[in-house]
Amino acid sequence: MAFLVRRPVDERALIQRVAAPDRGGIACFLGTVRNHQANREVRRLSYSAYEPMAEAECRRLLDEAAARWPVAMALEHRLGDLAIGDVAVAVVAAAAHREPAFEACRYVMDQLKHRVPIWKREHFADGTVAWVDPTGTHAPNPPAEVARG
Repeated sequence: MAFLVRRPVDERALIQRVAAPDRGGIACFLGTVRNHQANREVRRLSYSAYEPMAEAECRRLLDEAAARWPVAMALEHRLGDLAIGDVAVAVVAAAAHREPAFEACRYVMDQLKHRVPIWKREHFADGTVAWVDPTGTHAPNPPAEVARG
């Protein structure tokens, strides 16, 4: 199962993957491309990854969640160019009750941001482009870049 995709994320398929008659609580987080960052207008994003490592780390995250909570999990993160409003990431957790589903969903999303080598490149309205550290600060790796595009 691939966690990184170059096609639109299909959150309904992810929900179907984890749904079962004994799982009454399904939590879903969708991260979509917004039109601003740090008071600057964003026109689009580009995501790239070190794919073998990112795929392995996504698998570890889902295994960790399943070991901590009685849940079934699904995850997809899109790579490539995305427009404003596109779904960049979807995390789905299903459990017998809502609380473990909420907790596992949040855990996987938070850990994904910190541990999985996926990089975001923001394309701003003024023509500049910058790599962004997913934890919220501009990243030194890949090198911070500002270019006219």
